[in-house]
This record gives sequence, C-alpha cells and structure tokens, in this order.
Amino acid sequence: MTKGANVPVQIPAVRIELGWQAGPGGLDADASALLLVAGKVRSDNDFVFYNQAAHPSGAIRHEGKQRGATVLDVLTADLSQVESQIETIVIAASSDGATFGEFTGLYVRIVDAGSGAEVARFDSVGATTETAFVLGELYRRQGGWKFRAVGQGYASGLAGLATDFGISVDDEQPQAPEFAPPPPPVPSQQQHPAPPMPPQGQFAPPPGQHPAPPMPPQGGFPVPQPAPVPPPGQYPPPPGQYPPPPGPDSYGQPGSQQGQFPPAPGQFAAPPGQYTPPTGPGSHGQPGFQQGQFASSPAQPPPPSGQPVNLNKISLTKEAPSVSLTKQGATGGIMRINLNWTAPPATKGLFSRKGGALDLDLCCFWELTDGSKGDIRAVGNFGGLHAPPFIQLDKDDRSGTAVNGENLDINLDHTAQFRRILVFATLWEGAKDFRGVHATATLYPVNSPPIEMTVGGCVDNSRDMVLALIENINGELVVRREGRFVPPPFGKPRWGVAEIDKAYGWGLNWAPGKGKS
Repeated sequence: MTKGANVPVQIPAVRIELGWQAGPGGLDADASALLLVAGKVRSDNDFVFYNQAAHPSGAIRHEGKQRGATVLDVLTADLSQVESQIETIVIAASSDGATFGEFTGLYVRIVDAGSGAEVARFDSVGATTETAFVLGELYRRQGGWKFRAVGQGYASGLAGLATDFGISVDDEQPQAPEFAPPPPPVPSQQQHPAPPMPPQGQFAPPPGQHPAPPMPPQGGFPVPQPAPVPPPGQYPPPPGQYPPPPGPDSYGQPGSQQGQFPPAPGQFAAPPGQYTPPTGPGSHGQPGFQQGQFASSPAQPPPPSGQPVNLNKISLTKEAPSVSLTKQGATGGIMRINLNWTAPPATKGLFSRKGGALDLDLCCFWELTDGSKGDIRAVGNFGGLHAPPFIQLDKDDRSGTAVNGENLDINLDHTAQFRRILVFATLWEGAKDFRGVHATATLYPVNSPPIEMTVGGCVDNSRDMVLALIENINGELVVRREGRFVPPPFGKPRWGVAEIDKAYGWGLNWAPGKGKS
C-alpha cells in the first residue's frame, strides 16, 4: 500500500503486526493502539500498549514481541467486539532510545487471525528524526471496517503522540535502580578463584550469599537433605519426601531430586484451604499442568479514571543491574517473565536436528523461606501458582516462533515465602552454544513498569545463560540482572544446569533425567 491508500477489512478477528529488521544495535520499538471518538480517546482506558495490555471491552490486546531476523510487536483486534461509539483505531509505533530513521524495513501488517492471510501491508519510508509514528488506522465506513495507511511521524515520542489524542501522561520518570545488592554468589572453583576465608569465629556468610554444598559423586544419587525446621509462624512443608526414580536420558540431561513436597499424582500438594489446580495431563505430558491453564498473559488492569498513564519501562544493564520490585509497587498479583531471543540461522551442530529451529528453554531454580527448593524446567516440573513453589512455566516453545515466547508466572501474593529465584535459559537445540544468540527477558509486574534485560556476547561453549536473580532481602524483593554464561563440564554438554547449581550454591541433587519426548 502507498501512503493514504485504504482497503476493506472484511473479517472480524485480525492480528496487527508491527515489524522491522533486527540489527546489531538492538533497535527496539513498541506497538500501541488508540480507540477514538471524534479524533480523541474517551478516557485513558482507550489506550492499549505494553503497560496497559488489554482494552476493558476485550476487543483489543497487546500480545507482545517475537524476536528473530524480523522483530514483531503484535496487537490483536476482534472488530466485532469494538464498542459502537468507537469510530477509529489508530495503530502507532514508538521507538525506545532511537529515531525511526535508524530503523530498517519498518512496516505494519493486518493479518487474518484465523487463516494467517495478509489483508493489508504498509511499509514506512522516509523517516528521519521521528520517535513515534502513526502507521495506519482501522476505521468504520458504511457498516464495515477499512484500513488506511497513514505514515505520520512525531518527534515527541509516545508521550507526545498519546497526548495529541487526549491521553493524560504521567511525566514522572522511573527511579534509577538504587538498591545496592549484596556481592554475587560464590562462583565455582573451576571458573574463578575461591573467595577468602572468613575471619576466625565468623560462621555466617555475607547477606545474600549461599555456601555451595559438597557436590555428589558424578552420576550418583545421594540421599536428599530434608528442609530445616522453620521458625514458628513460617509456612511448614508437608511431611515426607519425593525422590523421583532415576531414568535413562538419551540426551544426557540432568534431572533434579527436589525432595521436599510429596505431590499427589500429577501435582503439588496444596496446604489446607489453598486452591489445588485440577489434575490432568499437560501439553507435554507434564503432571498437574493442563494445557491453557494459567497460560494467558495476565492483562494489566486499566488505571482508575483520572490516573495518568505511565509510559515508563525499566532496563537493567551492567551499569544499573538491580531494582526493587517492592519499591516499584509490585507487592502482589501474578508477575510474568517472558523470554524471547534473536538468533543466527539454525546450524547443523551436535544437537541440531536437520532443519530444526533454535529451541531455548526458560527455567528457574527456586528456594522458599522454609528451606525447600527445586527447579522448574520443560524437561521436568512445570510448577504451580497456587501451591508451592508458586511459580509456573506456561509452555515449551520448541520452534521459537510463538509470539509470546516462553513465560514463567510468579505469584507475588506469596512474596514473604520466597527466599530466592534464579531465572536462566538453556539451549536445547538448533546451535552448538550461545555464540551469536541474544536473549531478552522482560518482567511484567502488576502495578509497576515492565523490567527488561538483554544478554548476549557469549564467547565460549556455554549452553546455559543466567538472566536474573530475584532475592527476598529483609522483606524487599529485589531483581538483579546476572548476564552470565555458564559452560558445561568437559564431556557432558547438557550438564551446564548442574554447573549453575554449583556456581550459585543451590544444593540440588542431580541424576540423569528423561529429556524431551
């Protein structure tokens, strides 16, 4: 389409794709939609974007990014559900720290949500110093809908664009991450020198550190250590232990023995009075996880009438690596952690099936204040939100093409029961190691701006990438960007996960697992 052209949209459910070519500079943009009556929004609720992911009517949703050679940010629209007063839906793009003159191949595309057929496409050209763009609009005409290519730029960014359409914007900038985290955990002796010995008589490690337990003999199955008895008033783990039986693993992938919670067949046992999700086979045969359960992205509630819209995002970098969730106002609700990645073309390597796409798995280690601990991974346990560990993996995206990537949901209503959570990514298939791969993890806390961190630059044979450490420090939940690659032990390329355990002193017990089916 050329600028100013229009086409009819004769289907009710469409995907709206904002796309551009990925580049070495990590240029990023965000899609948004404004629902207008007589050229203005009725209220701030008529603005759908990364901080306000769903319109109250449910007709428009911000679905999130898909990263690859072409980066997409996606909105969905059910035009049959758009309120009758709405005349126009403006589709906009805003850049994050760059002008659109630096972007290559910026476009907007309307796609049939059912068949995937392209309905309309407008390629933006001639951008210079603009930091926001109205790329197109869906509008009503004679009882139906049409799409028009617009191509109007703004030098004042998303705030200027939103204000022009009647949005009241919160101009307050996010506080710079000011939490001074404790020193990093004791690294493995194979990679770094051992830390100095504490002075005589000092037995407790510095705050936030955890001494690594002795490692079991290679391939061994040591007896799991029971959780320590918690002080009065803390959540007690159910009695008993759950030692999963060892099993052969055609891939040599280690599996942990969690040893603290004896689940009923297929799921964790919930304490009395807590909701227990129904049992049933999961999308990959995981016990206790029903496909689609808790898998939808938790939409941020629209702000109350009169409250300005917050456009801020927080980026964690090497220079500013940590932020307090508690100080940002994220004190409850379901926090989603999303993983997306940019990768080189699939290679025929040791673990790459012919024609296979890059397959990354989002994983975590968890430890609760009662001393119980374990792991959540696509090759093991998918977890649960309403019983320990209060963390759940939504799916295993093996193709890398899912718009929403892979996600961990964390129930922050149980913040007081978390001691620490280590979020990491494992390379399962599609390349020999992480060289050339850049992963972006985004945290979506309720009542707080999104928190982003990007990790790349691997120079060795690492197949495991540590993204973030979330710690409860004196009642304050703090996120710290780690950005660390962990190489596997010699001759065991899939055992990098056990090396992460050693580096962070988690103390899980490892044995060969079953791999992916």
